[in-house]
Amino acid sequence: MENIMMQDHEKFLYKYLNNASPTGFEASGQQIWLDYIRPYADEYFTDSYGTAVGVVNPGAAFKVVIEAHADEISWFVNYITPEGYIYVRRNGGSDHMIAPSMRVNIHTDEKIIPGVFGWPAIHVRKGDKEEKPSLENIFIDVGARSKDEVETLGIHVGCVVTFKDDLMELNGKFYAGRALDNRIGGYMIAEVLRKLHETGKKLPFALYVVNAVQEEIGLKGAGMIANRIKPNVAVITDVCHDTTAPMYNKITSGEQVAGKGPVLTYGASVHKKLLDLIIDSAKKHKIDFQRAAASRATGTDTDAFAYSNDGVPSALISLPLKYMHTTVETASKQDITAVIDLIYSFLTDLDPNYNFKYIE
Repeated sequence: MENIMMQDHEKFLYKYLNNASPTGFEASGQQIWLDYIRPYADEYFTDSYGTAVGVVNPGAAFKVVIEAHADEISWFVNYITPEGYIYVRRNGGSDHMIAPSMRVNIHTDEKIIPGVFGWPAIHVRKGDKEEKPSLENIFIDVGARSKDEVETLGIHVGCVVTFKDDLMELNGKFYAGRALDNRIGGYMIAEVLRKLHETGKKLPFALYVVNAVQEEIGLKGAGMIANRIKPNVAVITDVCHDTTAPMYNKITSGEQVAGKGPVLTYGASVHKKLLDLIIDSAKKHKIDFQRAAASRATGTDTDAFAYSNDGVPSALISLPLKYMHTTVETASKQDITAVIDLIYSFLTDLDPNYNFKYIE
């Protein structure tokens, strides 16, 4: 039975990660996520912008959120030249440096149109003085010779563009692909929910498993859903940088290593008493973890939840990730399992009567 379930959730992982869910256009991915978690939740709901929530014990007074964000970075069609080339602008923090020679999907109202980011051949570039990729010079070719031909394909200004890359494994130990930031988080919180269901663990509080939209443009989905749920506690999972890869500076970025466990962040928006409870659970259940520090803000949905309503004790559990905002984002399978185990352990340890106030 367990082998069958392993196959099922791995199929979900690949289907969910390989599906495009650009910021503002997350609906198809959210439907995949909802279809998977529905058997493990008592009820579910969505909001007007597409955030999806599975709920356990919906009638309980004390409300706990575990959250990830569903959206991925992408591009918008911004200008079509008379010759049929397409220039773009960012939808989130898309990286212009990696665009040349990448294959893309252009999402029209009717269908997906394939294209490529073109780039001049090395033979015609000028050595040390050659132009570097920028938003002013990267362009998409869809095999059209005029603006009219592009528009006949259904492409217009505002169409969203995603890179065409699928999830793969490296050395049996890592997953690599686009949009692990942060649909791997959506996978992990779904697996926490599945684990609670299959172990039969009863929680003494309401659990809201939240897959939020529009994080990549300013934590927008989290802010909306926090105001709707009004949780007592929120635990967010997102990705952070593996700083052992070449070209990182550990002096400024700290040391976080893919394969050495979840990263627990200290910072102003991270509630210290909640963080201590998570650390206690990690130690109690012998789950390895790492530590990081955030200057001012974490830059994740943690900040949106923490400062929502009258203030919500919030904490961040991060997955170390190599090559963030590329098409080869790489994460350790071992770390993914550890994040799932840590969130599950924290939930099963949490006493809803715990006093989170710093000062009485």
